[in-house]
Amino acid sequence: MTGIVTRDAVDGDVRASCDVVVVGSGAGGATMAAALAEAGVDVVIVEEGGYFPTGSYGTSMGHALRTLYRDGGAQAAIGRPPVLFSEGRCVGGSTVVNGGMSFRTPEAALDRWTRDPSLALVSAEAMRPYFEIVERRLHVSVQDPETIGRDSELLKVGADALGWKIIPNTRNQIHCAGSNNCTLGCPTGAKRSMLLTHIPRALAHGARLYAECRVDRVTLRGRTATGIEARFVDPARRPGPRLTVTAPVVVVAGGAVQTPALLMRSGFRSPSGQLGRNLSMHPNAKLVALFDADVRGWQGVHQAYQVREFADEGILITAVNIPPSLVAMGTADHGRTLRDLMDDYDRMVVAGCLVEDTSTGRVRNLPGLGAQVSYQISDRDAATVVRGIARTAELMFAAGARRILAPFAGLPDLRSPDDVAHLLATPIPKRSMDLFTVHVMGTARMSDDPNRGVVSSFGELHGARGLFVADASLFPGPIGVNPMETIVALVLRNADWLIENRSRYGI
Repeated sequence: MTGIVTRDAVDGDVRASCDVVVVGSGAGGATMAAALAEAGVDVVIVEEGGYFPTGSYGTSMGHALRTLYRDGGAQAAIGRPPVLFSEGRCVGGSTVVNGGMSFRTPEAALDRWTRDPSLALVSAEAMRPYFEIVERRLHVSVQDPETIGRDSELLKVGADALGWKIIPNTRNQIHCAGSNNCTLGCPTGAKRSMLLTHIPRALAHGARLYAECRVDRVTLRGRTATGIEARFVDPARRPGPRLTVTAPVVVVAGGAVQTPALLMRSGFRSPSGQLGRNLSMHPNAKLVALFDADVRGWQGVHQAYQVREFADEGILITAVNIPPSLVAMGTADHGRTLRDLMDDYDRMVVAGCLVEDTSTGRVRNLPGLGAQVSYQISDRDAATVVRGIARTAELMFAAGARRILAPFAGLPDLRSPDDVAHLLATPIPKRSMDLFTVHVMGTARMSDDPNRGVVSSFGELHGARGLFVADASLFPGPIGVNPMETIVALVLRNADWLIENRSRYGI
């Protein structure tokens, strides 16, 4: 792709100047870069990960984890229990490896945010035109019926039998083939990730992108941003030549873990003391349901439906397919018992619940080590996880499951709906829970009150002129649904503000 410079193309240190340098090329960074470049702003994008086009994606989980994810997709928030989480690290960011689910921020979440008078500008009415633009540009639509797999069909069978509300997922895709390969990179290009949408748009309007380049720090003169200092890295993460970019505006869009870590190691301190705090994670838990007939969960789209019956309780339920290696790794079985379980892989439905959390965690930067994430799930949220798994099991039994493995160590397999009632009556220790997430948010939350937030309503850091945040760090709290569309809409809105006010930054 013209306009992308990788490590192999660099012989020595590189210096560049521009109007705006954007750190990160995921949902927020790519959106900001494209909007600014279209407005005639000179933009440089710096991405730590590599450039991997559609033709490089396959079915190897190991290859995807090595090339598209940070730390092999196996990071963890310290707590009891730890919460595993994943971050994309490649051109296009996590949009390359997410499931493509695209939902507007629920009005209930926006209403909560706007109760703070300093965030009145993110009301549902104010955000509606941005959601409409995002959905049009990313082709957000429901799945073609013929590509819905049996695992999703069984989810709907169970929900319909129980009379529960279930909706078709809307996804950023054009005629998805239903290969269920989303988390390994879409092999057909149907998923409209940033790699295929906003990055090419930015480059077509003159933006430059440096890939395989880790930003060490944002540079400041007093309280004014002046650019970034970075190093190119090879696949083994060994540092190479330096990249220095000077710019009057710096936009940090590394995600809710890497963004606060970068700002901290750059020496920035938020007047509110909130940088790195307020971390929400939408903890997820999954179960494995075994059926008598073949399911072949790898055939069909990733998450065609979502059960919204318990959304008011902060619980969403869906079916996902995961590779055999991850199923095996996630169970306590071993030896012949594990072999027998994996013999039934083609008769499995992996389903789970997402919990809109009330717990919050924290991101710190440890010198020489990088971001450290800590998160302790509350008693309330842990109880919600148990209810979510119980409802998911109830749904799977209604769909015809004969046996269910729950994500709680030491709990016997569930073999009938009566066992679900027993599960709800059994104290489940937090330490026994197997939790994970791909939704991290809130660590540089918006508020026009510098005593409450890290950034203004439009993403500029309090106490630093020309330094902006453009990712899920902005969220004042959890939203209860997949966050990608919220990120893109908020950043598009903030880009409009920056374009309208460009003269105050000399761009």
